[in-house]
Formats: sequence, C-alpha cells, structure tokens
Amino acid sequence: MSDDTIRLVTIGRLIRRRRRLLMLLTVLGALVGYGVSVLFPPRYTASAQVLLPGVWQERELLTQTQLATSSVVTDRVAAALHWPGVSGADLEDRVSATAAEGNIVKVSGTAETPRRAQQLADQTARQFVSFAGRIAGDGGDPGAAAGPEELRQLVIQTGRRINELADAAGSGRSVESVQTRTELAKLRTTLQEAVTKLNEADPAAGKASMVVMGPAPRPAGEAPPTRVQLAGGGALLFFVGSVVGHLTAARLSRRPRSEPEIAAALGSVLLGGVDVPGDGRGPRAAAGDRRERLRRLVGADVRWDLPAPRAAGDEESLLIRYRRVCARLREHRQVLLVVPGGDSIARRAADTLAAEAGTRPVLRVVEAEVDHPLVPDRAEESGAVVLLSAGRWSAGELTGLAEACADAGHEIVGVVLAGPVRTRAGRRAERVPEAAVPVAGGAR
Repeated sequence: MSDDTIRLVTIGRLIRRRRRLLMLLTVLGALVGYGVSVLFPPRYTASAQVLLPGVWQERELLTQTQLATSSVVTDRVAAALHWPGVSGADLEDRVSATAAEGNIVKVSGTAETPRRAQQLADQTARQFVSFAGRIAGDGGDPGAAAGPEELRQLVIQTGRRINELADAAGSGRSVESVQTRTELAKLRTTLQEAVTKLNEADPAAGKASMVVMGPAPRPAGEAPPTRVQLAGGGALLFFVGSVVGHLTAARLSRRPRSEPEIAAALGSVLLGGVDVPGDGRGPRAAAGDRRERLRRLVGADVRWDLPAPRAAGDEESLLIRYRRVCARLREHRQVLLVVPGGDSIARRAADTLAAEAGTRPVLRVVEAEVDHPLVPDRAEESGAVVLLSAGRWSAGELTGLAEACADAGHEIVGVVLAGPVRTRAGRRAERVPEAAVPVAGGAR
C-alpha cells in the first residue's frame, strides 16, 4: 500500500475491518470533548440593535462597529453595570459588534447567565449611542456646535445683501451695471457652493441621532460551542485522526509484501504459496495473554491493509498447493520448518504442511520470536524452510530470522508464503491427519 494511491475502497475496508477500534476511539473522543465542556462553563449571548438614520457609507459603518467595542465604551459599561471583579478590559472579549443591512449595528454581549448577557448587550448599546452622539456633537460643547451654525447664518445674510445690491445696481442698461450684476451673481453662486460644502463637512448634517431598537431578547440557549458541539467535535476529531493515522502508518510502512521482496530479505528462493481457510484471525488467545485478548476485543487482530481474502475452492484444491511444496522438498530427508512467533496464519499452514509431507521429508516445526530470533542447532536437518504470512514482518525482522538460521548452522533452502482464503459455511476448514502430527521444536 505504501506505493499505491489511497482510494475510497481502501478507506471503506479500513472502517469495515477496524470498526470496533474506530468506534471505541470515537466514543473516547466524545468523552474528551464532554470533559472539555465541563472545564469551561456555558456562556450565553444576547444582541441589541442600533439604528443609524441617514445615509452611511460602508467604511463609516465599520468605524461605528469599532467604536462600539472600543475601550472607552467598555469602561463605561463596566462602570454602569457594577459587576464585582469585572473591569472594562474584561468586557472587551465579551462584547462584539457587526454591521447589518439597513444601517443597523448589531451589538452582542456574552456572559455566564442569560440575564447577565441581556444586561451587557443593552448597556453596551446605550453607552455606544451616548458616546457616538458626543463625538458627533450631540450634547457636546455648545460653543463648538454653534460655530458652524453662526457661519451658515452669516452666509445667508450675505446672500440677501447681494440680492439687494443687485437690485440697486439698476436695470442693467449700462455697461457698468451689467458688470456689477454679473459679479454679484458669481459671488452668490460661490456662497451657495460654500454652504453646500459646509453641510457636507458637518458629520451630523443629514443624519439624525442613533436609536436603540428595543431591549435585547434574553437568550434561550447556550452560545457555541455548546456541550453537545464539543462532544461531537471531539468524536469527529478522534475518528478522522484514527483513520488518518492508520492510512499514514500504512503509507510509511516498509514491510515487504511481494514474494520477490520477502525472498530477497531472507536470502533464499520462493518455493510456493499455500492457502489457510479462515478470515485471517488467529486462534483465541490464552487466558494469560492479555495483550492478544485486548487486540481481539477491539478488532485489531485482523489486517486491514491487505485486500479481502479470495474465495477458496474445495478441500482437495486447497491441499494441492501444500503437496506441490512438499514435492519440491523431496530431495531432503529432514527439514526444519521455521515459523515466526505470533504468526497464527503461518502456524496453521505449517501444521497442515507437516501433515501432508508425512515422512518424506520430515518437517520439524519450530517457532522463532522475531524480536530475539533463536532456532535449534543443526542436527539431522539438511536445511531450513521459512514459512510466514505476507505483509506482516519488516525487512529487518526477516533478516534477523535468516541470521538466526545461519548461526544455528541451517541453510535456508526456500520460503513459503501463507495467505488466508474465504471458505463456504458448513465446510470443513482444513484436514490434518492425526497420524502426521508435527513435532513442535524450540530453541535448545
């Protein structure tokens, strides 16, 4: 799989074969998310709307939203609420403002209870309107507000005086009167343009005072993320992380999977492959083997990164491949059959192969732990055959197994690969003659 593209069928096979483990991790993620929600108390958010009459540009609305969450406004809100231990700096993270359509600024406040959230939103809206009105001149310095108005009245009076002078200039029959009336008309136009610019420059011109559109409704539910959202997010995060972790481990795996790679790692030749009926599970773990029992309980004892086992034929067709391997070993009188420890598929295949071989050759089955491989010293054996399942052992482990055979004086004469196949229900899985029970050997 390390060289193949990850496809949806691969992900489906992973979820199907490791469903119990993924379900367990998903439940664990939900519990972690629930625990996080317990550490953080629930929060509630209430919102009040402030109407800005008149014509406002987008940049002006953005300025008003920033003004609503400024430190000046939050300090005023904290002073008005009188909440113990809560300052304006603490409220800056709890207050937000957004500009909506129709010149409406939505002011929101977040607190520990619905009542406090409602109070925070209402008070923020009121303080925002008060502060914005003060900046615009509402309730500010009377002298500063009266300056533009006095100038405007002076311009109006000047315009009237120009009209009187134009009337006194005569009927316009002389050249001098015509020039005088023309100059006065130009002056009147200039004054009108000045008044227009003065009105546009006044920030309060054409815009009425801001209005709070009623009190903020009391929130009925928690603000996100809620406890349910945190639990669901934790479950989803653990599920996706588990799937990605499985795919990454399979992608980075350097275990030989093909027959030539395995034979090259053991430094020998391939004698053939044999089929083992079943789903790839080994025999039930012993009562004291807690690790294997746990792996079986969570469904981690089944390989997910290998294709689904192909359907097996009848019992005779299964044994044909065993007999072909035995035929290639006829020239040897006695052979040491080495099986990696923990490879249940290979162990079952070894028992069947030893039973089919009978007395020519005599196969002595031994298991060698790949962590510290050790095989019996050479006695009457004329060679060793390594029988294992594909895709389970790394190249380093196979090399260590080959070195252990060489240290014991055994020459590896061949490699046999065992793979699981699916059998029909009600059929005998395999046949092992009782008269050909293999001799189990260990390290001496």
